[in-house]
Order: sequence, then structure tokens, then C-alpha cells
Amino acid sequence: MEALTRTVSDLCSQFYQRMAEFEQELKRTPDAATGLTADFAAFRQFIIQALSTLQEQMKVMALSIDGIEMRSRHKILLMHGVPESETNAEDTAPVVVKVVKDHLNIDITPADIKRCRRMGRSSHKPRPILFKLKDVALRNRVWLAKTKLKGSGITLSEFLTKSRHKVFMAARDKFGVSQCWTKEGVVFVLDSKGSRHRVTTMEDLGKVESQPSGKQQQSSGPSERVVVVAQPVTASATRTVTSKASKRAAARK
Repeated sequence: MEALTRTVSDLCSQFYQRMAEFEQELKRTPDAATGLTADFAAFRQFIIQALSTLQEQMKVMALSIDGIEMRSRHKILLMHGVPESETNAEDTAPVVVKVVKDHLNIDITPADIKRCRRMGRSSHKPRPILFKLKDVALRNRVWLAKTKLKGSGITLSEFLTKSRHKVFMAARDKFGVSQCWTKEGVVFVLDSKGSRHRVTTMEDLGKVESQPSGKQQQSSGPSERVVVVAQPVTASATRTVTSKASKRAAARK
């Protein structure tokens, strides 16, 4: 899908370049027929509209495919930070079961895991373990209990598509790790005002402000903060207050 999108984008760039060159050539020809110029303008407008429509349809198609792929991963989780065995024939299912039982206190057996394997090439760091559970309810229990892993060096994450993982990492860079999370494949972001935003594309992320705008403007609504400045108490004011208090005491007697 990405290759097809790039192809359409390249075609658009080539078309705009060729049309610009042809238009400049028409302007340099003083004897160019008026009808030819008008036909060229109409053709150019038609092609631009057709390419714009094609790009929008490609965008919608890409989002639909991404959503379908993300839904196919709804039972899959990634476990990071688990030490890797030096043997090539590592059985990762018992490893996942042990972590879930010991740290999350959830009863699980290897039979509950449909697929389990290490991801990526071997390196000096332990590779994440991808495991797919057979039951959605069990997957959700494991996912919601992930906070119990704090301090263990092990973390859980959702198996995001390439495009959503890119959005998630960009959101963390922009807003901070504590302000971003995922749920059922959707990236959520808290902006600087504490408002929650649901983003699935880089375009959505670009619409979320990382800093509050209009800091220098004073609000005129109910949230406006009123600052009261205390005035110094003068001697004459003290004598006036004392005199009034004496008169009230005499009247009571």
C-alpha cells in the first residue's frame, strides 16, 4: 500500500512539473492560438481534480486497510525485557506463562496461547516476545494488569501496525511518554491542557497542540483569575476605625 501511495505521489509531481513547463512554453510563444491556451487550462484543471480525487481515495483505502490489519491483531501482545535463552530452540510460551503468573497473578496455561515467538534478529538486547491469546477476555485481563510489572524491567505493549507505531512514537517525542498510551490499537494523547485526543494518523497528531496558545491573552470568562492587591493601612484610617468602634460601644451601654 505504501508503494502504491508513493507511485501516485510521484505521478502527481511529474504531472505538475510537466504542466508547468508546457505552460511556460505557451507563454513564450506569442503566436499561440487562444483556443489552444484555453484547452490546455481546462485539461490541466481536469487532471488536477482527478489526481486530487485519486489521492483522497488512496488515503481512505490506506486507513481502511490499516484498520482491518489492526483488528486482526487485537488478541496479540508484545512482552519486552524478558531475558533470552542462548539456545536457538527456545520455547517462549512457558516463559510468557511464568511472567503472567508470577507478576500479574493471572492463571494461564500454554494452551491459552495460540502463537508465541521472539521478534526480530538476535542482538545484545533481548528481543520482544509476540504472543497471541485464544480468548479476547483473557487478553484484556493481561493488558489491564500490566501496571503490576512496574519495577520488574518487563513491559507489555500492543502489536501496532507500522503506521500507528510511527504515530505513537512521534506522539511520545512531542508530548512525553507519560502523556501517550494505546488502547485497542488506538493512540491517545493528552495535550498540555489535559484534554484527551484520539489519533490514528500523523495528520491527526499535527492538529493536537503541544503548547497552550494565547498565553498572553487574559480570559474574560468565569475562569478568569482575579488578583486582589492589599492596600497599606494608614494612621488616619486606624484612628477612624477606632473612633467608630468607641461610638458603637458607648451606644450599647
